[in-house]
Amino acid sequence: MTRSNPDVPFVIGHRGAAGLAPENTLVSLRRARREGATWVEFDVKLSRDGVAILFHDDTLQRTSSGNGPVGGFDFDRIRKLEAGAWFGASFAGTRIPTFPEAMQMLATEGIGANVEIKPNPGDAQKTAEITCRLISEAWPDSVPGPVISSFDAEAMAVARDMLPGIERAMLFGRLPNDWKRLVEELDCTAVHASNRHVNEMMVQEIRRAGLPLRIYTVNDPARAETLRGWGVSSVFTDRPDLIKD
Repeated sequence: MTRSNPDVPFVIGHRGAAGLAPENTLVSLRRARREGATWVEFDVKLSRDGVAILFHDDTLQRTSSGNGPVGGFDFDRIRKLEAGAWFGASFAGTRIPTFPEAMQMLATEGIGANVEIKPNPGDAQKTAEITCRLISEAWPDSVPGPVISSFDAEAMAVARDMLPGIERAMLFGRLPNDWKRLVEELDCTAVHASNRHVNEMMVQEIRRAGLPLRIYTVNDPARAETLRGWGVSSVFTDRPDLIKD
């Protein structure tokens, strides 16, 4: 049985520092560290030609100058897109990074990370396999081992089989009635769930099962302290400048 990761702090920068810099970019990871976050979370998905990149949405248009499905373009095309100007003029010229580039940034800045496998539709197995292989081959020795998470059970099954010694967390929006069965089946070591649906009873239920509960996305310091008081292990925040360990 994999054990939960003791290195995970209370505050985790969400998509880097998504409230302060363009999400899922190297500049966002660096900004989170500058604001005091020692861990970050980011999303990994694949380009059409199988390059693992940091990106959240299934389509390009919200956070880049592209248009259409991420999985519809090779990385050479994605790399040319503008990924910062949408957030602010000072970020113009920011590019979508690869997962190996992000791992190098973690090593340079001394940051731990939650790697969320975020597959394009129908691409869960391949995305998880490539992500796990890259972690196995290139995760920096100088930072704590990662936490791997996903909403996708197929992706988490791949992670269980490929990286049995790495902590895995099942992601939920609203906690389903059969959450415990799914977590046990996938041999997960933590639960990640939405701030919109969490309550104290749910926190205690998960704690009784012996599992850390980490909550996304928490940008209000008072709410973070309430969750801490309930026994929540960590919060993911866009604003690591406001919420501190």
